[in-house]
Amino acid sequence: MSYRLSQAIKIGDIELANRIFMAPLTRMRAYQPGDVPGDLQARYYAQRAGAGLIISEAAQISPQGKGYMATPGIYSAEQVQGWRQVTAAVHAAGGHMACQLWHVGRVSHHSLQPQQQLPVSASALPYTNKTTVMGEHGEPVRVACDTPRALRTDEIPALLETYHQATLNAREAGFDMVEVHAAHGYLLHQFQSATSNQRDDAYGGSLENRARLTLAAVDRSIAAWHPSRVGVRLSPLGTFNGLDDRDGLEMGYYLAQALAERGIAYLHLSEPDWAGGPQLSEEFRVGLRARFPGVIVAAGNYTVAKAEPLLAAGLIDAVAFGRPYIANPDLAHRLLSDAALNPPRPELFYGGGEEGYTDYPALA
Repeated sequence: MSYRLSQAIKIGDIELANRIFMAPLTRMRAYQPGDVPGDLQARYYAQRAGAGLIISEAAQISPQGKGYMATPGIYSAEQVQGWRQVTAAVHAAGGHMACQLWHVGRVSHHSLQPQQQLPVSASALPYTNKTTVMGEHGEPVRVACDTPRALRTDEIPALLETYHQATLNAREAGFDMVEVHAAHGYLLHQFQSATSNQRDDAYGGSLENRARLTLAAVDRSIAAWHPSRVGVRLSPLGTFNGLDDRDGLEMGYYLAQALAERGIAYLHLSEPDWAGGPQLSEEFRVGLRARFPGVIVAAGNYTVAKAEPLLAAGLIDAVAFGRPYIANPDLAHRLLSDAALNPPRPELFYGGGEEGYTDYPALA
């Protein structure tokens, strides 16, 4: 059977072989000390180079941006060198790769922060959530997040500079583009949502003010490269990491319009139903498409059967598959040939080494 997912797609001046993308997947296997990717990640991503585009696991843009144990960064020379090894392996296997730029905001713990400081957020609101730190023997341990402190207005220029520098670092590391992570209850999303943002400065209050930090971060990434090399991930209406954004339709539309005006590479829409939120309506999709005529990448509980009608209707242009890529390095081939999928081993999703990471078989 011939699927629209098999068709090539062009993003900027980059021709991608198909419309099956690999979504960002935190795996907590960066080398220590320093949260550095290396040969293990190079093998893992190269195995999955059949994706039209690989979007890397989220990479923190600064030490303050870290929220989970052993997640890779994109701010040190050692990290850039490690990612260069990864992108070289992906390119040698015929693939393309974007680097997802990440600041977790309040989804963190003081033990993960520089000098054991409190995590930052839009506002210093009580916060009930857990994150993952490293146990005594290197094992993942779940702990309660701290109540954050509010990011000061005078700290915002330095924060925005970390987005600029991370984009420069991603270019140096050999990535084909970057994706600004403005979704899933992390820092930029915390500024977007009225439930987590109670500021009274230029970054709080009105919808336009709450969107200001997200758009400023995108602008700094664009300034470091080019609009056609910058994608953005949003999750309007989602309930992620203790942030309830079910009233976020207006913000989603506003950001989509503003990002379209900037000519970004793509809008990556993380749909809310995979994490307990509502299913997106056709009305929302039509409204989003009217505001963003560029490439829309959809993600969240997708199958071929779900994707094909939306592709045919022109409401989306590609699909990013997440968890199925963990157990199926050749997922694109399997989906396009209607082959069976390997069963995943969830107990090995986070932390560890080769097992449950690079040892899943591809089709013969």
